[in-house]
Amino acid sequence: MAFFTAMAGHSEGHATGRAGWLRAAVLGANDGLVSTSSLMVGVATSGASTSAILTAGIAGLAAGAMAMAAGEFVSVSAQSDVEDADRVKETAELAAHPEAELEELTRIYQERGVPRPLAEQVAAALHGEDALEAHLRDELGHSEHSKARPVQAAAASAISFTIGGLIPFLGMLASSETARLVAIVVVTILGLALAGVLGARAAGTTLLHPTLRVVLGGIAAMIVTAVIGRLAGVAGV
Repeated sequence: MAFFTAMAGHSEGHATGRAGWLRAAVLGANDGLVSTSSLMVGVATSGASTSAILTAGIAGLAAGAMAMAAGEFVSVSAQSDVEDADRVKETAELAAHPEAELEELTRIYQERGVPRPLAEQVAAALHGEDALEAHLRDELGHSEHSKARPVQAAAASAISFTIGGLIPFLGMLASSETARLVAIVVVTILGLALAGVLGARAAGTTLLHPTLRVVLGGIAAMIVTAVIGRLAGVAGV
């Protein structure tokens, strides 16, 4: 009874099941913040007008969201194609060489520390239940948690990019050109810190290192584009 009570009160919240969309969402939000703010800062330091800064930011936001969605869809679709090809190949191998495939699965379990007699029993039981899924999971590492989902990844990336990219526009509410530039940088840093914290919490990891990584990377990007924008403005490009 104590065992079942302990099991009932034991809940493990692993992040593996949300790894696919979480990666795309964190990348999208971070990219939205960094690319949009960097673009606006670069244009602002060139001496451009307020309308030019807004136009550049809006264009960058729209183009970036679509680019992120398309890129995620294409890359994750390629992963899905590989998974489908593995499934077809493994199906053919099971049909042509069932005994060799059974032995292969047995050796996999042996290499993981299962004694040979027990490994044979486990492999035989799994072959009888669903041989293909057993090989996809234990031989190739495929699982429902890590399955490629192109549409989900594309949507998560585009939505999070848009949300992240809207934050730098808050800096445009400041009253003067200098104040707007400073405000864009400040709200972007705060947004990056928030994105780092949320990403770390969703992944179930510590907060400090992921957050610092996101913030410092964003600051570096804004510094580079600010210098380039300033040089372009001085040169009259």
